Amino acid sequence: MFKIKCDDFLTCDEATGTYSMSAEQQVRDQTEKNRWKTIGLTVLKDWRLYAMLLPMILVYVLWRYMPMTQLLGAFKDYNTPGANGNTDNMNWYGLNNFLNIFVGVEAKAFWPAFRNTFILAFYNLLFGFPVPIILALFFNEVKSNVVRSTVQVLVYLPKFLSTVIVTSIALLLLKGGVQGEGGVITRFVWLFCHDESGALGTALKNGLFREARYFRSLYVITELWEHAGYDSIVFFAAVIAVSPTSYEAAQIDGAGKLQQMRYVVIPSILSTVVIMLIMKIGGLLSVGYEKVYLLLSTGNMSASQIVATLANSWGDGKGIAAEMTNNLIGMILVIGANTVSRKAANVSLY
Repeated sequence: MFKIKCDDFLTCDEATGTYSMSAEQQVRDQTEKNRWKTIGLTVLKDWRLYAMLLPMILVYVLWRYMPMTQLLGAFKDYNTPGANGNTDNMNWYGLNNFLNIFVGVEAKAFWPAFRNTFILAFYNLLFGFPVPIILALFFNEVKSNVVRSTVQVLVYLPKFLSTVIVTSIALLLLKGGVQGEGGVITRFVWLFCHDESGALGTALKNGLFREARYFRSLYVITELWEHAGYDSIVFFAAVIAVSPTSYEAAQIDGAGKLQQMRYVVIPSILSTVVIMLIMKIGGLLSVGYEKVYLLLSTGNMSASQIVATLANSWGDGKGIAAEMTNNLIGMILVIGANTVSRKAANVSLY
């Protein structure tokens, strides 16, 4: 066995029966011996760059890893705390909280909320993923730098506003009221609404966001308004990286603009599209909690109550279990999407 292991990195001289190490193996051994010394010298040399990483590492430790300790609350009984109200000594519940929200008393509230979460996430993926790609293709075709820069600033701007501001603007535009009393969009729709007692007339009086039948559509539209422009940056960077010679070859073959997009641009940015799609699927069930919470009302509760808002209203072990279930499903989705992409298109995140 010893000879077999030695033969992997030593050269045997058959005449003398002695072993010697090749020059390449000596270099590899020397590099391995000095590996940590080399890493230390590199860190000392570029210490400023590594110092810039410290705030990010601190943020991840404080806001990503330390909160994971609260996941234990999903397996504890919040109704029977330990001595002197010490939550660390709570009785273990096991999987009772999960069984309670899946098939128990809270199942009637959990599954409709999960359904709303999935529907909103699916609509966001269906409409929210292609639009940034279309915007990137549009920006690439605009030849005037002034026009392109102006349009880009306008579509990027909502991303730099807080969710509260964006939601408040949407609520003001769609504010309920009778004809001249509502928001700008509400007034415009009033021009085409001739039946004030009908379903649309009633919705305009109360506010479109307060109606369950309109909530999902309006939510997706506001999401597109807020995120589509900013999300197009990655795709636009991939589009402008396409070699001009590819366009010239396509033009020589008689390809028009649409054919160039179909046969040159889209295949060139396909790997970027797949990676972004996997990341989008990973956050599929992470519907924006803040915006939904701000838009939540008794009128749209049947369509707007999602797992995050429901867990917040519970605020105990059941809430933690609900959020944990939501996140576990999201993790399974991203792993599955990555596996399918790696086997089908040989493109993956890891």
